[in-house]
Amino acid sequence: MVETLEKERIDIYHKRNTCFVGIDMHKDAHCAVVIDCWMNKLGEINFENRPSRFPAFVEDVRKICGIKEIVFGLEDTRGFGRNLAAYLVGRKFEVKHVNPAYTSAVRLANPIIYKDDSYDAYCVARVLRDMVDTLQDAKHEDIFWTIRQMVKRRDLIVKSNVMNKNQLHSQLAYSYPSYRKFFAMIDSKSALCFWENYPSPEYIWNTTPEEIYQTIKPVHQALKIQRIHEIISMIERDGDTRKDYQPERDFIVRNIVKDIRHNKELIAEIDDELRKLIPLTGYKLHTMPGIDLVTEAQIISEIGDINRFPDSDKLARFMGLAPVQFSSAGKGKDQRCRNGNRALNAIFHFLAIQMVAVSTSGKPRHPVFREYFEQKVKEGKNKPQALVCVARRLVRIIYGMMKTRTEYRPFEKADDKN
Repeated sequence: MVETLEKERIDIYHKRNTCFVGIDMHKDAHCAVVIDCWMNKLGEINFENRPSRFPAFVEDVRKICGIKEIVFGLEDTRGFGRNLAAYLVGRKFEVKHVNPAYTSAVRLANPIIYKDDSYDAYCVARVLRDMVDTLQDAKHEDIFWTIRQMVKRRDLIVKSNVMNKNQLHSQLAYSYPSYRKFFAMIDSKSALCFWENYPSPEYIWNTTPEEIYQTIKPVHQALKIQRIHEIISMIERDGDTRKDYQPERDFIVRNIVKDIRHNKELIAEIDDELRKLIPLTGYKLHTMPGIDLVTEAQIISEIGDINRFPDSDKLARFMGLAPVQFSSAGKGKDQRCRNGNRALNAIFHFLAIQMVAVSTSGKPRHPVFREYFEQKVKEGKNKPQALVCVARRLVRIIYGMMKTRTEYRPFEKADDKN
C-alpha cells in the first residue's frame, strides 16, 4: 500500500513538471499546441513540414516549457509526421503515437463539436496527457517503412492494371465477341501479343494462320497451329464486326496493352526489390505453406516490428480478430470486433481461406488446418466462425515465427501455447 502511494506521488510530481505537446499533422504544415498537466493551453506553434524548420520548432517549444520536461504526441508517425517523429526521436525526446480514434473521442465528448487544426492539436495533447503511460512510443525502423511504401506502390499498380483489363474487356467485346475463348487469361503473354498485333479482325484477314502462329510462338512455346485455326474459326462465326473509326479503336486496344505490359514490368521490379529487403528483417514467413512473397510483404508492412506486441493476443486485438465483450447489468456476450487494422484482418482472413481450401480432387491444401476447421464446425460453430478460429491460430503461429525469427515448423500441439 505504501509503495503504491509513493508511486502515485511520484507520477503526480512528474506530470506537474511535464509539458504535453500535441501535434496535428498535415502535408505542408503542422500545428502544435502545448498544455500543462491541468490542461491549460500554454502556447501554439504553426510551422512548415520541412526538416529545416524542425530545429526552430523545438526551440520555440523549449521557450514555452522552460525547465519542464517535454513529451510529444503525434497522430501520424508513419505518413506526414514521419520526418518530424524521426527528428524528435533522434534527439532523445519522448515521442508517443496517438491513435486518431482517441482524439476523435475527445472531440466528440464536447457538447458543441467543431474542428480546426488548433483544436485537433489540443485534443492530441489532451490524450497525451491522460494516456502518456500507455501510449506506444514512436519507433522508426526505416526497413519496415520502406517495405510498407513498396507494398502500397505495388497495390496501386495492381489496381491500375485491374482498370486496364476492364477497359480491354470492353474494347475487345466490340471487335471479337468470342474473345474470352481465345486465351485462358486476357492479360497472358500470348494474349497481349495477339491483341497488340491483331487488335481487330481486319488484321487477321490480311495475314495467314502460319504468320499469326510465328508471331505468337516466341512468347508461348507450347502454342499449336491448331489453336490458331480454332481462333480464326471463332472469329468467322462472330460475323462482320467492322465499325467506323476502326483504326482509332485499334489504337485504344494497343495503348491499353502497352499499359498492362508496362505495369507488369513495374510489378516484377518491385517484387525483385522486396526479395532483397524482406530477408534483412529476419522474418521467414515465406517458409509457411500458403504465404508467398506478396503476402509476406503485406503482413510485415502492417505489423512492422513484432516487439510492439507483448503476445499474440495483443496482435489479434490490434487487427480486430479478438472478440469484444458487450454487456450491461451482467447480461451480454462476446461479439465480433469490427474495428482494428482492417487491412491486416483481411490478409489473415484470406490466408485462412487458403489454408482450409480443398482441391477439385478432394485433397486439402493444408490437412492440419482443414482438420482444425472441420473440428470447429463439428463443435457447433458455423463456417465463418470456424474460419475466424483458423485465422486466430494463424496469428499465434505467425507471431511465434516473427518473434523468434524462425522458419515454419509443421503444426504441433505446443503451437497452441504460443
